[in-house]
Amino acid sequence: MRTEPSLPHHQLPSAALAELTRGEGGPDTLDLLIGAERSRRLLLLRMLDDAADVGPAWNLLSQAQRRAPSVVDDLLMYPQTGMWLASVLRRLRGTVPQDEPPLWVVLGHFSALAAAAALRAELDFTLDVPMRHGRVPLPMLGCAELPVTEPWATATVRSGAGRAVVEAHGATVALPDPPGSPGPGWYPVRRLAVGPAQRRLEMTLDDVDPYRTYPRPTEPRPLSEEAAAQWQQVLERAWDVLLRDLPGTADALRRGMFSLTPTPAGERFRPRSVSAGDAFGGMEASEPDDAVQLAATLVHEFQHTKLGGLLHLTPLLTGRAGEDTALWYAPWRDDPRPIDGLLQGIYAFMGVTGFWRVRRTDTAAQNALPHFEFSLWRAHVAAAMEQIHRHERLTPVGSALLDTLRDRCAEWLREPVPEAQLALARLCTDYHVARWRAHHLHPPRPAVSAAVDAWLTGASGPPGALSAEPDIVPDPSARWLDSLAMLVRHRLGGADDDRRAPEDPEKAAARVNGALTADALLAAGEAAAAGRAYVAHLAGEPGRTGAWAGLGQALKASGTASQAAHVLCHHPERVRAVHEAVTRATNTAPDPIRLATWVGSPSVTR
Repeated sequence: MRTEPSLPHHQLPSAALAELTRGEGGPDTLDLLIGAERSRRLLLLRMLDDAADVGPAWNLLSQAQRRAPSVVDDLLMYPQTGMWLASVLRRLRGTVPQDEPPLWVVLGHFSALAAAAALRAELDFTLDVPMRHGRVPLPMLGCAELPVTEPWATATVRSGAGRAVVEAHGATVALPDPPGSPGPGWYPVRRLAVGPAQRRLEMTLDDVDPYRTYPRPTEPRPLSEEAAAQWQQVLERAWDVLLRDLPGTADALRRGMFSLTPTPAGERFRPRSVSAGDAFGGMEASEPDDAVQLAATLVHEFQHTKLGGLLHLTPLLTGRAGEDTALWYAPWRDDPRPIDGLLQGIYAFMGVTGFWRVRRTDTAAQNALPHFEFSLWRAHVAAAMEQIHRHERLTPVGSALLDTLRDRCAEWLREPVPEAQLALARLCTDYHVARWRAHHLHPPRPAVSAAVDAWLTGASGPPGALSAEPDIVPDPSARWLDSLAMLVRHRLGGADDDRRAPEDPEKAAARVNGALTADALLAAGEAAAAGRAYVAHLAGEPGRTGAWAGLGQALKASGTASQAAHVLCHHPERVRAVHEAVTRATNTAPDPIRLATWVGSPSVTR
């Protein structure tokens, strides 16, 4: 009997797996992940070939593979190729909304890939490719822009006799030679190369590939030359930071990060960055405040890349995604998260914590902010891990990873931090979790109704049922829960942090989205004034959820109304729910501190 030969399997040696479970992973481990990812991409291509007719593009790609295999391999491993492959297969299966762009445009992106490969392999060919709002993106090369007003159309790419053009509706764009330089109607994909020759980081600055944004594609938005030059400069400085502070991480990162998608700058100290498991080695990032922020962002997204590669080899959780509806507190998010999302955040922010741990010892960074960041993130990560430690859904690898990270974080929690920054970090972590609870946790409705009756009849305290386990009901209005930490970062952001005079609280709050004047007072250490301001906020806007969390921290810091402080710090959702119900029942809002003292009586808190 003849047997079929078995296909090789990708495996991680125990040493490589141990590196990844520690949140690390050197160049050799990255090579193993990249090899597995390459096989995965080839399988996805085969699935696409089985599911759809990709026409002459397949033959052209095969010719390019024979002529220049390294070119096709580069395109195959490009993060945006992985994102597109996942997107088109989901569209073909009908598992995502059938919205814009049309399926033929999504499927036709394979022709753009084939054309890009053929151009780089210097083949003569003619191939039709999709046009998106007058633009024709060619992966890893650039984007042609033609005067076509239709949102979705077809263009033709021709190459012969050493000349390449993109044509549509009688208009022609000639591709420069080499295509990496700009030309009339042509926007090249820029290559960024920073660092010394032996430790050089090379990434594309991709502003034109539709699959450069995660998880949904967007149309090309070419950068100006000035903006591109600014990204080059800040990346150079960020790379210097990583080479100096985290050389081992830098060596691995230069092997496993391939593209950076730039987006406009956001609010100071609130950078936005995104990566995706389907786009191994890619990251989307807003223009940073400075090089240190970009260095931390690179570490953050590289952690996601490594974990995504590991997840393509072995699961960390049992069961299928979506079957487990339980939600958890993620200190780096405004919304409750499923356990798989929480694990992603834990892994990423362990890397961020490690970055600040080293950064605070750098002689070039002798100010209070790195100490604050290290103390804040180690507390956040520890709180997240405690929730799911030994969770029943963790696989053996998942358990080993979480146990290892938890032990490492426990060591970091024992490291000394200057008292001033440690106290600020504790304040911000306590504030964040209380604010999250006030938004997303709901005590049982019958218990709230009974508490209202008890309050109105003059009972000495609420019913014990109010202490029952609350329900998690995601509140879509929850935004900027980290506003107190933002205010602290603004205060600590200068060179003379500890000698700076407190800023006017209204002006300080106006600089931070989601911040109240009372928050600025609390961040400045004026607890008594903050408490009065929170009460005033609640008098004017009883539904201002964040004020309940802040009031608890202000009362605690000022040493007043201890019973009210305790319940507002640990269970603000109870006070908020009863306050809202009493206000509805009587058309009069009760005094917040008096009500909190009553809700926090021993009958419910013991």
